[in-house]
Amino acid sequence: MGQSLAMNKLKELQQWYLSHCDGVWEHSYGVKIETLDNPGWYVTIDLADTELAARSFSEVQRLERDELNWIHCRVAEGKFEGRGGPLMLEEIVKIFLVWATA
Repeated sequence: MGQSLAMNKLKELQQWYLSHCDGVWEHSYGVKIETLDNPGWYVTIDLADTELAARSFSEVQRLERDELNWIHCRVAEGKFEGRGGPLMLEEIVKIFLVWATA
């Protein structure tokens, strides 16, 4: 069931991205998912020219159990930035989607 939920969140992120592709937006903006060397994930989502550009976001920062289960999400300079441990990619995407679809 966990994998199914993760795939649903990935599909939701894909749909959010696609809904903003208008022949112009995707040429300058987009979604990046990268790895960190500590190890972990770094997700950057451009908010410029979207309904989220002016929406406030409450920063999320927490360290859970050990150094692998940490997360830090914020909006800065027109971008959603989510960083987290190597098992936190799904949680980062979920935090973005809950905020984006509120």
